[in-house]
Amino acid sequence: MNEAAKTYWENYWGDKERPETVSAWMFGDSPDELAQLVIEKKKTATCSAHILYELENEPLPTTEDYSVILNSQEEPVAIIKTVKVEIVPMDEVTEEFALAEGEGTYEEWKAAHVRFFKQELKEVHRSYSEDMLLVCERFTLIDVKK
Repeated sequence: MNEAAKTYWENYWGDKERPETVSAWMFGDSPDELAQLVIEKKKTATCSAHILYELENEPLPTTEDYSVILNSQEEPVAIIKTVKVEIVPMDEVTEEFALAEGEGTYEEWKAAHVRFFKQELKEVHRSYSEDMLLVCERFTLIDVKK
């Protein structure tokens, strides 16, 4: 976590006991636009490729996780808390979940995610498939940086 995110996190909690699990990250293709959707409470879900957690030996998200959302300049803009995590094949993601990502219709969501995952997987010498597993997260907005 960079210094700006760490300072924001610490200032948000002040003297209160802080949760142990926090990370700082930005959304994939268009971090500024997606962070703004979170701030506007239009985006309450996100997903990522399960295989990338395996390849990077990263733990899967849990409902104990908090995240500092960064913009494209790696500046903190909000804090979210993960409230639900499911592993779902790409071709079984529901329209309701896709709409919760706040990025348009189900068809727009799918086209954007197919494009994004194909590129992301190509970088690690893997191929996209319709039944690839996704880590689907629901989250709630905790704070917006003033």
